Amino acid sequence: MDLQARKIAFVQEFLKLSNEKKITQLEYVLRTNDEHVQPMSMEEFNERIDKSLLDSENDSITEVGDLLNEVKKWG
Repeated sequence: MDLQARKIAFVQEFLKLSNEKKITQLEYVLRTNDEHVQPMSMEEFNERIDKSLLDSENDSITEVGDLLNEVKKWG
């Protein structure tokens, strides 16, 4: 299937959607420009791990349940 056929098939499937949440997610994907995403260096990766561990030790974290409840309020 070539690109043009894939795009047509995608649009046809999109038009069948009735779930607003899925439409919102697709809109977000279309608006997100991933050209600016750069892989992080191993040094930055390790620094982020260290910071995360420190945050966890200092109880400076958000529990998953609390986060999910907050996300529900967004929509």
